[in-house]
Amino acid sequence: MTYQHHLFICTNQKSEVGKDVAKAIKKELKKQDLKSLLLGGKKRKNRVQTVGCLDVCKHCKKGPGAALVVYPEGIWYGDVQPKDAADLVAQQLGNNQPVKRLQIEP
Repeated sequence: MTYQHHLFICTNQKSEVGKDVAKAIKKELKKQDLKSLLLGGKKRKNRVQTVGCLDVCKHCKKGPGAALVVYPEGIWYGDVQPKDAADLVAQQLGNNQPVKRLQIEP
């Protein structure tokens, strides 16, 4: 299986917003029909994976949202909340365009 995008979402917050962000992104992937793609005759998936810490705590543990990184692009996002899921899925995963308002430098 080849991943089109692989998202790692920090879940190391007391508020558990990271888990909520992961759920919202998974829901949007299904809603926008981007969970699995057929590109060049090969099936490619967008994978959402939760992790314990991405070591960008000022944008995650100490902020109002979660931090996440999208590979293979290596684009980092901070202070992400569940309400941002639709923009992340449509722009980043659907059109390979970063969501500038959420983008951070690790």
